Amino acid sequence: MSTAFAESEERRDLRKAVAELGRKYGRDYFNAAYREGRKTTELWEEAGKLGYLGVAVPEEYGGGGGEIGDLAAVCEELAAAGCPLLLMVVSPAIVGTIIAQYGTDEQKQRWLPGLADGTSTFAFSITEPDAGSNSHKITTTAYRQEDGGWRLSGGKTFISGVDEASQVLVVARTEDHKTGNLKPALFLVPTDAPGFTWQEIPMGIVSPEKQFTLFFDDVVLPSDALIGSEDAGIEQLFAGLNPERIMAASFATGTARLALELATEYAKTRQVWKAPIGAHQAVAHPLAQTHIEIELARLMTQKAAALYAAGDHMGAGEAANMAKYAAGEVVCAAVDRAIQTHGGNGLAEEYGLVQMLAGSRLSRIAPVSREMVLNFVAQFSLGLPKSY
Repeated sequence: MSTAFAESEERRDLRKAVAELGRKYGRDYFNAAYREGRKTTELWEEAGKLGYLGVAVPEEYGGGGGEIGDLAAVCEELAAAGCPLLLMVVSPAIVGTIIAQYGTDEQKQRWLPGLADGTSTFAFSITEPDAGSNSHKITTTAYRQEDGGWRLSGGKTFISGVDEASQVLVVARTEDHKTGNLKPALFLVPTDAPGFTWQEIPMGIVSPEKQFTLFFDDVVLPSDALIGSEDAGIEQLFAGLNPERIMAASFATGTARLALELATEYAKTRQVWKAPIGAHQAVAHPLAQTHIEIELARLMTQKAAALYAAGDHMGAGEAANMAKYAAGEVVCAAVDRAIQTHGGNGLAEEYGLVQMLAGSRLSRIAPVSREMVLNFVAQFSLGLPKSY
């Protein structure tokens, strides 16, 4: 846990080690994987072998026994090195957290060791075409079968990394046969299950990870596909969504750090008149502002992680939303200012900035939009009437 506005020595050492791994691969490796249609498998596997993917998984299941703040540090440092791993936000952070907290002993033994060492990868699906940000309107439904199993029908969209995953954690609803009401529950669905298909969504984002629309056509599942209790879906769901927002913030601040690093180095060395362009306040001040905004976002992310580790879930939810908002804003600004610092070179592929544009913009939309964060803060932090 972070104390006195400083991270522990262990976490600082973790950051240094992960940064070294990130530099071993770097931007060129990441961009080449995208251009060639490859995955960043080598980096994922090495991060798993070194224990970085499982740093927050309980030790008894092969992990490091750390906190979400440790995993977020790994995510941030890899992004800052130019080789972000989007599925870190999903597999160990969301799915790993939910299984570790709510899975049965058998489910933990079965799934967590592979998740910790990177040999198993999990996707997560909640978004539906007709529900958008309103997760209460999801219609994907699991029906209890006579043999105790389940039958799953419905669809999801904008789901990351399904082509790399062995399982997808699906947020569905169960049918309450006593009242006819629907209530949320979480199911692990094998990606090779009969009746489960998906279609890639063409995206303009420079990333080896792809986005998909999913279709569940009467997918038959065993009884133990249900993770946790079918009566505690909302509580279990948000146990994974707060870590998701902490990780998304770290992903964004890492990218912002990289953009600032590239802009600062260029401003120090690019000379048009008598001095490097960084000597001009019109260039220097936006970069200084970016540095301040990055550090503010990082501090809020550390606060959110510390509150989550301490078990203050409402406080963590507020801080995680704020951290994700701040990080999404600064990564957009950082990339934009870095491109402006480079002038025309900022749009040349060789400088590595134009490739960040769409990805940085995504940080203001996903995994929760800036507008929904502002709604949350207005309602829960300020006590204003609910607006939607």
